[in-house]
Amino acid sequence: MLLETRTVEKPWGRDVLPAPFIAPAGKRIGEIWFEPPRDLPQLLVKYIFTSEKLSVQVHPSDAQTEARGLGRQGKEECWLVIDAEPGAVLGIGFDKAIDADTMRAAARDGSIERMLTWHPVRAGDFFYIPANTVHAIGGGVSIIEVQQNSDITYRLYDYGRPRELHLEEGIAVASGRPYDMARHRVLPERGNVALVEGPHFCLDRIDGLPDGETAHRYHGCLLVIPRAGTACVEDEPVAPGECALAYSIDDVVFDPRGSCLIAQPVRAS
Repeated sequence: MLLETRTVEKPWGRDVLPAPFIAPAGKRIGEIWFEPPRDLPQLLVKYIFTSEKLSVQVHPSDAQTEARGLGRQGKEECWLVIDAEPGAVLGIGFDKAIDADTMRAAARDGSIERMLTWHPVRAGDFFYIPANTVHAIGGGVSIIEVQQNSDITYRLYDYGRPRELHLEEGIAVASGRPYDMARHRVLPERGNVALVEGPHFCLDRIDGLPDGETAHRYHGCLLVIPRAGTACVEDEPVAPGECALAYSIDDVVFDPRGSCLIAQPVRAS
C-alpha cells in the first residue's frame, strides 16, 4: 500500500530538488513526509531538503516523555545523506563536554552554534541520532530521515527567526557530550547494509535481493523506500520517491538491480 505524501514548504527549503522530486514553480520545499499508516504508526519517513541551517534542537527519550506525562513516545532518528553541496555540514553533539549552565548561556547568546561539532558530509554519509543529542541540519543537504513518529522538538537556538524556543525543556533533556562517532558510517556504493538494529527500529539498505539473515529479522509490517529501481508490494509498483507499507517482507518483490531501504519498529519485549 502506497503511503500518502505531504509536501511541506519551508523558508529554508529549496526550489530545485534532487531527482525524482520536482518543486512546484515558486515553491521552496523543505520536507516531503509519508503519512504513517494505521497499521504502523510508530515510524515516520521523510525527505528533507535545505538551503540554509535549521534550528539547534533536541528531542526527549521515551522515558522522559513518560515521566512528564506527555502520553507520546520520544524521538530517536537517523539521517542518510543522499545529496550534498560542497561544504555541506551537519551539526551533531559538541566539540567538548559542557554542563547545563554553559549550554543555557550559549543558547541565549547564540554561541551554542559554534560549540556544536559540524561534520562535513556527502552522499552516503549515515548518522544515527539518539534522543538527547543536540543537533542542527546545515544548508545544502538532502537527507532521508527515519524516526520514531513524534512531534516533540525543543528548539534551543534559531538564528533570530520568529519562532518559539523551548530553552528550559530542552536543557532538561539535552546531553552536553560529543557525538559518538561509532554511530556514523559511510555507506559503500553497493551492497546490503544493516544501518540500524534497535532499540526502537531496524533499518536496512537492500541492494538487489535481501540475504537470509536480513529477511529473518523482519516479521510483520514494514516500510519499503526504493532508492533505485522499482520494488513491488502486493503487485503494486513502488518507485523512488515513494514509500509503501508491506504486511510482510514476503509481500515485497525487490528489483535485482535496484536499491531499497526497509524499516520496521522493534517490538517491545
